[in-house]
Amino acid sequence: MHNHSHDHHHHHDDGHSHQTHLQKKFKFAVIITFCVFLGELIGGIWSGSLALLSDAAHVMSDVLSLLISWFAIYLSTRPATSSRTYGYHRTEVFAAFVNGVSLIAISGWIFYKAYQRYTSPTEIKVTGMFIVACLGFVGNLIILWKLHGESHGNLNVRSAMLHVIGDTLSSVAVVVGGAIIFWTGWYPIDALLSFLIGGIILFGAVNVTREAVHILLENSPRNADAYTVATHLCGLDPVKDVHDMHIWSLCSNYSALSAHVVVDENTTLASDRILEEINAELQTHFGISHTTLQLEQIACAQAGNLLCNAQHS
Repeated sequence: MHNHSHDHHHHHDDGHSHQTHLQKKFKFAVIITFCVFLGELIGGIWSGSLALLSDAAHVMSDVLSLLISWFAIYLSTRPATSSRTYGYHRTEVFAAFVNGVSLIAISGWIFYKAYQRYTSPTEIKVTGMFIVACLGFVGNLIILWKLHGESHGNLNVRSAMLHVIGDTLSSVAVVVGGAIIFWTGWYPIDALLSFLIGGIILFGAVNVTREAVHILLENSPRNADAYTVATHLCGLDPVKDVHDMHIWSLCSNYSALSAHVVVDENTTLASDRILEEINAELQTHFGISHTTLQLEQIACAQAGNLLCNAQHS
């Protein structure tokens, strides 16, 4: 007979008030970004600056991405249901994925427009372009200041921040471009700066998308592959072996683990003490707080991947 013992150890920090606070910040960001979009659209049409118009299109996509992120944050505060036992945590990752892909598309569009503009530069009303770009820059700085510090450990907020950073850089480029055109009359700078913006946006977008796909494919967190975690657990006195281990990320800062743990038959520790020790190790070293563990005296017959140096066949 196996000695089976389950532990559904579930530690979930009370992040609800923080999420509500974050929603308020996003609401503020959406309003400011929409105002920047309107200003740049009107300014772009009036001054004939492609840099401004392409930035306005970029800003409109930012409004949408901030709305997606905001909605995902709202959903993640919803309680779990009997059909969605983990709640809506995955929406955060899905939002990051959508934002990442849209950013890749936007950078492609910027490259295309910049190439067109470079091959046939047109005259621009520099003053209008300059004023509107400065206002856009200030608006974006306010949003970055508001969301500062929130992106750590939250992929969704990071993807939204990338949109805003891309925007801020666009505004800087338009301001610099405006100044150069004003002093030298060299119009191709408008296009060259657009290439630079596109490159920066693309780099961040690829990273976010890759991370979102990593989580959506149920891969283990970067700091906790099964072999590393099992080896660590096998270093504990009462643990003889670990098998059938699964580790996955629900969202960028919430990981779960399930495993069968073979316990040394000579141990004097009670099974709940062993579970406590294992959970403490998982939480401290790997940040895994949701675990389902099964303790066994002998590895069960259909034991899958025995992950440590198994002494028994």
